[in-house]
Formats: sequence, C-alpha cells, structure tokens
Amino acid sequence: MLNETLEKELNAQINAELFSSYLYFSMANYCDSEGLPGAAHWMRMQAMEELGHVVKFTDYINNRRGRVKLGAIAEPQAEWESPQAVFKASYEHECMVTGRINKLLDTALKCSDHATANFLQWFIEEQVEEEASVDEIVQQMKLAGSAEGGLFLIDKDLAARAAPSATATTGNA
Repeated sequence: MLNETLEKELNAQINAELFSSYLYFSMANYCDSEGLPGAAHWMRMQAMEELGHVVKFTDYINNRRGRVKLGAIAEPQAEWESPQAVFKASYEHECMVTGRINKLLDTALKCSDHATANFLQWFIEEQVEEEASVDEIVQQMKLAGSAEGGLFLIDKDLAARAAPSATATTGNA
C-alpha cells in the first residue's frame, strides 16, 4: 500500500504530466502556425511521451493498490515571441518537472517507501535526458541566431524525431 501523502503527490504528478502534454501540444500548434513543421512534429512527439509518463504513474499507483485521482488541467500558454522562446520555455518547463520528480523521491525516502524510490529512478534518468535534449536545441537556435537558413536546417532535423518507444508510452519499464 502507498503512503497517503505519497499517493497524493503521485496523483499531483499525474496532473503535472498531463499538463506537460497539453503544453507541448500547444507548443506544437504554435510551431505549426509559424511554418515550422519539424518543430511542431518534435513537440507533438514530446506531448505523446508525456502521456506515456502518465500511464507509468497510473499503472504504478494501481499496482500499489492506491487510487488514481485525476484533477483539472490548467490552460497552457499559446503564444511565444519566437521559436527560440518556445524551446527555451520547454527547457525551463523540463527543469521544473525535474524539481517535482526530485521532491517526489525525497518524499518516498522520507516515508521509507523504497519501492517508490526505485520506481522514480527511471524518471530521474529520464529528466536528465529531457533537459539535455531540449537544451541542445536551445543552444543550436542561439548559434543560428536570426539566420533563417539556420532555423530551416534545425527544423529539418527536428522533423526526424522518432515516435516514443513502447517503454516510454506504457507502464513497461
């Protein structure tokens, strides 16, 4: 059985992951409206990956005989000043998610819930990858500056992002 406090925080994380997906779909729509189909594709794939995280958390809570409680999802931002600002916002969002996951791990350790601490290790590693991935794009966009050709090439590269793997979208880690 899950500790009541930990169950509540895990449910809050489900809500945060749903918001993340919602935000990335909003970012994808912004990129589409700016004529950047590659960036839009990258953001849609990110949105799908976030939904996979939702599945992992819900499966975990259910496997521990807890109760999943879904909350309302806040409206995400819809406008940014530039494509670079979108990816900078994505990076900042991933840093915030990392903080949330770290806090969850702190709570699991405080509750001596080693199973949950072990479960959260996947997310700890995932957040390192998430931050590095989006930071690389931010740095490329900084290098490209206002050169439209640079943005064009970055957009082409972003279009190549593969769909999330089965282990990223299911409870099977």
